[in-house]
Amino acid sequence: MIPSELKPPQFSGYPPEASKLAANYISALQRLPLSFVPSLLREVIEFDFKFPAEREALERELSNLAALSPEQVHEWFGPFEKIRLSSRLESLDWVNSPALFVEQFSAHLWATHQLDAFRAAATDYATRLHAVVPPEPPAMPRLGIAVVGQGVETYDQPLFRKLRPHGAYFTHLTPENGLQQLLDAVAARATAHPEPYAHWYVDGGEAAPHHKSLTCVSYHSLAPARAALSAKMRVEIERPGMGPEALRTLLAQMRPADLDLGKPGDAVLDRFQVKLLTEGSGTQIFSTTFAQWAAREALRRAQPLTLLVRFAPRQRQKPMNELLYGNQSSVELDFVGSLVDADLGAYYNWLNQQRLTGAERSSFVVWFEGHNQALAIGPSLQGGTKSSSPGDLRQLLAWAS
Repeated sequence: MIPSELKPPQFSGYPPEASKLAANYISALQRLPLSFVPSLLREVIEFDFKFPAEREALERELSNLAALSPEQVHEWFGPFEKIRLSSRLESLDWVNSPALFVEQFSAHLWATHQLDAFRAAATDYATRLHAVVPPEPPAMPRLGIAVVGQGVETYDQPLFRKLRPHGAYFTHLTPENGLQQLLDAVAARATAHPEPYAHWYVDGGEAAPHHKSLTCVSYHSLAPARAALSAKMRVEIERPGMGPEALRTLLAQMRPADLDLGKPGDAVLDRFQVKLLTEGSGTQIFSTTFAQWAAREALRRAQPLTLLVRFAPRQRQKPMNELLYGNQSSVELDFVGSLVDADLGAYYNWLNQQRLTGAERSSFVVWFEGHNQALAIGPSLQGGTKSSSPGDLRQLLAWAS
């Protein structure tokens, strides 16, 4: 089947909102080349489980596609039309299994030396789309917070070296009750701008008590899901003929119910958490990797107004088989190594926040938990400076805003 033959009943297997969305824009989909449509349908089929920012962006993209003239469709998608497809790809059920098509299509592009041509076509499309459908500015200046070094009593090496050129380094803050002050500030922002999935708290360990308005994801709360996933991975790895590509395909097909996350609750967040564990490399076994990847994906997908990430100690690195098959009751924690990971993770969090709209007005704070060191980046702070001014974390947030 080719896209011009699409009809609304063919989307009956999609979740309700996704099926309705595809049917509403069927005429736009019919005009697009097969080398492009499955990538778009991969997003459409997940519409019911996307965050508001993602839904809005996808609807705006589809609306723009529907508004293109025939000449513009040819101009925008001419390069995609030149991509050669195999008969095997054309025979796949790309409507109901778009992700599988995209996976095999990627291998086809590599094998036929068309990857560069497709990348150029995709980059050109993204540039055109961004020009006509720019992202909306945030409702308030974004705030990112990273808390690092949990459990580290002393550390004599310099911290926040990659962030210091961009902000002010503080050395005499009062650490008492610091985490609670940060959580209170995040809760106040959530109360002032109560939008779904706009205010996040990610914890690499066990989440501290927090306001119910926050979207919370923690490594500790997902322990049963992580154990279930590790058990499934061990079974599949031992299966004859199972390779990394087949394992990756299996993980991509997992749903919340497969990891005991399918109970009544937040279907959108449950799906997000499954993807954290099945798409992130090491998120199942390293708490610092989990926190870093959760922050990255929350910023990329939900585009929150507020994000607090608290890194926790991870287990010491060992051979992968030992990590997958080892006894989790006797885990040895690496406190200093985790601090080093988190320090770099905080830098990545700031970089990812800066990729979002409104970056020029956003603020970012990283604090060495339990200590008097912190760094703040904000419109009113000069980069590359150092301050010995006394204050607490509440005052630091005010200085950064």
